[in-house]
Amino acid sequence: RVSDGAAADKPFAFQPGVGLITGWSEGVLKMKEGERSWLGVPSEKGYGAQSMGSPGGSGFYIPANSDLLFDIEILGKEEDVRQDL
Repeated sequence: RVSDGAAADKPFAFQPGVGLITGWSEGVLKMKEGERSWLGVPSEKGYGAQSMGSPGGSGFYIPANSDLLFDIEILGKEEDVRQDL
């Protein structure tokens, strides 16, 4: 993330298939807990013909039809939390 303007890499929680690009969801589901990998996502499984961000603006910009490359480490899995009401 440092290369996209973020201050530093920080762990975050996510649910595959919810609010993520298809290639990310497919890739992380193949990984095991504790595994670190480079995840290549072709444009058709990323943002496709749609650009993301603001060219020339602050933050990030991903041009349309861009292949993406992520450095991912699966630190763990959060267990489903059930609350008794």
